[in-house]
Amino acid sequence: MDSWKNDRIASAERDENPTVMVKMKSGFAVIGDNQFLPGYCVLLGYPKASSLNELSLAERTQYLTDMTLIGDAIIKACNPLRINYSILMNLDHYLHAHIVARYDWEPDEYKCRPIYFYPKEQTNDRQYEYSNEKYGDLKRNITQNLLELMKNAGY
Repeated sequence: MDSWKNDRIASAERDENPTVMVKMKSGFAVIGDNQFLPGYCVLLGYPKASSLNELSLAERTQYLTDMTLIGDAIIKACNPLRINYSILMNLDHYLHAHIVARYDWEPDEYKCRPIYFYPKEQTNDRQYEYSNEKYGDLKRNITQNLLELMKNAGY
């Protein structure tokens, strides 16, 4: 059923990845599988690379610019306190950046720490799983903001 998750980038290329919002210069902007913190997105590097350091200086610059454009789109859609960016690649060994909205309503013990400090049973609760029915409006809003930002940036 979710076989597209086996290769998120290839499934995005084939237009089979339901989380894709838009193809950017450096990759695919996708809404996160889990919306525990509303607006969570990922930038899947394309073409596929195993690290940011594999890219040329110009490609790195584009990737980081695209990453922050996604952050700007989330800010417009969700009005968070701030945006956290992380490129870890510890589990999935391909370039991808997590773009996480952080909110004033978060508990103090987690608000100033990376999202990974939240208990997994809380962040991975099925109620936050992405579905078009539940989060489609949010995805469309972020996508529209991102398209406007890309146009203003000369895409």
